[in-house]
Order: sequence, then structure tokens, then C-alpha cells
Amino acid sequence: MPGDNGADGSCSDGDIPYMHNPEPIILSWSGGKDSALTLAALQDDPAFLVVALLTTITTGYDRISVHGVRRTLLAAQERAIGLPVHEIVIEPQSSNAAYDAAVERALGDVRRRYPDVRRIAYGDLFLEDVRRYREERLAPLGFEGCFPLWGRATPALAREFIDRGFQARLVCVDTTQLEAGFAGRTFDAALLEELPPSVDPCGERGEFHTFVSAGPCFARPIEYDVGEVVLRDGRFAYCDLVER
Repeated sequence: MPGDNGADGSCSDGDIPYMHNPEPIILSWSGGKDSALTLAALQDDPAFLVVALLTTITTGYDRISVHGVRRTLLAAQERAIGLPVHEIVIEPQSSNAAYDAAVERALGDVRRRYPDVRRIAYGDLFLEDVRRYREERLAPLGFEGCFPLWGRATPALAREFIDRGFQARLVCVDTTQLEAGFAGRTFDAALLEELPPSVDPCGERGEFHTFVSAGPCFARPIEYDVGEVVLRDGRFAYCDLVER
């Protein structure tokens, strides 16, 4: 059945029969490759209609949280993809309680704007604790999680991303897991060959994060310049990207 992505219940729901009208859904969007693959999976599935993207922004830095990508490039993605972006706005060094409150505010707005939406899709791949964290916090807010890529083999997913014509660059590297020199590199077959065996090909354990600038979901490529790489918190190597 379309929309039934496996016995683990990643996106299936036995209580909802497949109808001709697709289910509206919101996608949690980081701007990286797993988000892009999740968007492609949802758009390929007639059971779903992605109506908006949801992104966490850190004020002060005015960037996508964790990834460190400028808000202007998020806006460029919004234009290229053709879906509205709604923001979860947090402060730097935000506490868990403050983050949860920001999510509650943002999802309250989602509920008002899209009253038929009951599920939020995520690009998580295999970390059980992350998935459980999301599901436990969504439930009190009246939403459920949807995980279209859950359980997929990450080496195959990384290759699929490249083979489908997506283009991405590493914008953040955790130097406790991967050398800083990988920051700023293109996510391509050559990079995959050079990753140490301890590093997941999709960076699922936080080894690295990416920015996607082109691919099947984009009406046009996003043009940008590669800036300097800086080390923050003595650990994370960020590569700055600047929209042209």
C-alpha cells in the first residue's frame, strides 16, 4: 500500500486507509542531505503531500541550528523547492526546556495554519534514542512522527543521494570523529571512499552535516561561494557558505 514503509511503522498507520487524497504532512528540514532524501521519498509517494518545511534557527547567529548555514541560504532553498519554511526559533546554548517551548510554539502555529496535518516527517535513519525523543515530545502536542528512511542501509542511501543528482557540501564536521579537513568538501563518491570506517556514510552519529544546493526536488541550483572554515567550541569545524 502506498505510504506503508515497512513493518517498523516508520510512516505507516493501520488506522488510516489509503485514499485518493494524499495525507498532508510537514517535513522537518535541516537543509542537509537526509532532509532532501526524505523530501524526495515523500514526493515520490502518492500517499503524502508535503505542505511545508520546519527548520530550527538559532538567533544571534541567524543560522540553521547545528548545521551553521546562513538563513539567506535557507531562504534560497525555500524558493528553489517551492515550499514554505516555518521556523523553530531558539537562543544560542538553548536549554532542553527552552527548546521544547520553542517547538511547542512553532507546532501551535503549524496546527493553526494546517489543521489537517497530524504528522511531522524526519530524516532520521537508525538512532533509536533520537526517534524516541521526537515521538515522546510530539505526542503531547497532538502530532505523530513519520520516518520514511528509517532502517535503510546508510552506505546505499549515501550512494543514492549522489546517483539521483543531488549536490551537497559538508558545512560542519565534528573533529572528534572526523578530520577538520573534510569541512567544505563536496559530498561525492570520492569523499565516501575517503571516510574512515568509523564514520557513518550519512553522518548519522553527528560526524558531519551538509547543505544541499541542487537535486530532483529543486527547480534550480542554488549558487553560493565557499567561505572560510572556523573551529568553534574547540570541536566543530564550520565551513561558511555565502549566497551569490
